[in-house]
Amino acid sequence: MFSGLLLLQEQPGLVVEVIKQPAASQDLTIPYILGMFSMAGILLAAATVGGLLVGLGIVIYRRRRDAATPPENPYEHNRLRI
Repeated sequence: MFSGLLLLQEQPGLVVEVIKQPAASQDLTIPYILGMFSMAGILLAAATVGGLLVGLGIVIYRRRRDAATPPENPYEHNRLRI
């Protein structure tokens, strides 16, 4: 019973030949970190401008739609005049 387990455990070793070590990576520097923050700021500003443009488009569309179709009976529906 144990001889079968010993045969499963006995495996040949793995030989690894190390030829050359890779070059050491550079540490994070202040210009690199400032570049990361500036890229995040640019993306945040672009998202803000895009959101404002979409919101402005929605407001203009709704105002034109409401001006084109006035309510039939002013007491029948309540609309927000945004």
